[in-house]
Amino acid sequence: MSAAANTVMPHALPAPARPGMRIEEVDTPALLLDLDAFERNLRRLHTTLQGRTVRVRPHAKSHKCPQIALRQIALGAVGVCCQKVSEARALVQGGVRDVLIANEVVGAAKLQRLAELGREAQVGVCVDDAANVRELAAAVKAAGSNLDVYVELDVGARRCGVEPGKPALVLAQAVADAGLRFAGIHAYQGAAQHLRTPAERTAAIGKAVEMVQATVGLLRKAGLDPEIITGAGTGTYLLEAGSGVYNEIQPGSYVFMDADYGRNLGDDGLPVHEFEQSLFILATVMSRPIRERAVVDVGLKAHSVDSGMPAVFGLDGARYARASDEHGVIELAGPADVRLGQKIRLVPGHCDPTVNLYDWLVCYRGERVEELWPVSARGAFY
Repeated sequence: MSAAANTVMPHALPAPARPGMRIEEVDTPALLLDLDAFERNLRRLHTTLQGRTVRVRPHAKSHKCPQIALRQIALGAVGVCCQKVSEARALVQGGVRDVLIANEVVGAAKLQRLAELGREAQVGVCVDDAANVRELAAAVKAAGSNLDVYVELDVGARRCGVEPGKPALVLAQAVADAGLRFAGIHAYQGAAQHLRTPAERTAAIGKAVEMVQATVGLLRKAGLDPEIITGAGTGTYLLEAGSGVYNEIQPGSYVFMDADYGRNLGDDGLPVHEFEQSLFILATVMSRPIRERAVVDVGLKAHSVDSGMPAVFGLDGARYARASDEHGVIELAGPADVRLGQKIRLVPGHCDPTVNLYDWLVCYRGERVEELWPVSARGAFY
């Protein structure tokens, strides 16, 4: 038998749960989704936007799940964002008909797949380089497809994006000259999402809005009217929505939330709780060597630590102190106590990369599993 025949793919492994099962019976590590909190978050976003003429295009890199994207669209979203071509394909195959790749796509193989995807759905992509525009135009022509092309501005994140003003105008003209559809401006201030105080977030977005507004003025004067001005995230979306400049927003993490967003403060100096924590990692206590320490089966391979360690949910005096590959060390103080085999819930430090580690979202109400949703775009980073 060949080595390939012996290979076991991730989705061939058993799911950690089945509908009707009690949470205590779910195998671990598992990614849990509290459906009641999740659904309130979906509705809450649209409630906060009442009276504002702004489109909602949630970012699906947070969930990578067509079932969630379709629920967002059913509530009024125009489509979703994603970051990679393979991620977009997974969403389109799951029934999503409008996807913006809020990122640059470079390389012949990726451009070919992107252009071909444009035959199956309405697909947009960002550019910040004239040579990339020419390569994109060639791929679209070869595929016989259409794409919406957005000029990305660097509005303070110091990542991708052309400089605002004249450089953006020159690039938008290159898009039009190449026979591509210039759809608008992508201006996402990602660095502002986790600035802790309202004043810091307001100042950062205020600068971004000024840069976008000046650039849009230049474009319109040149006859290149950007139909869509898109950007924003969970931490700042109300600022962009109220700017009078942005007409589309891209919050993503609001469906789940995480420990890092939990550190953002409101006007009262307390943590912002506009959206509820709906995403958890279920862990099992696998060792209880001393009174002050417990060890769970959720280590580095089961959660992202780029935004710090996860928080222990609903257990006073318990702190997730450190992680190794397969172990998480919980320090216990005060009233906190756990038993061997006990299931506890952790709040991920950063929801997006944590979700990408799991095949399934175990969706529950109360203490019973209701559904399992596949994380269809897991590992779709090419």
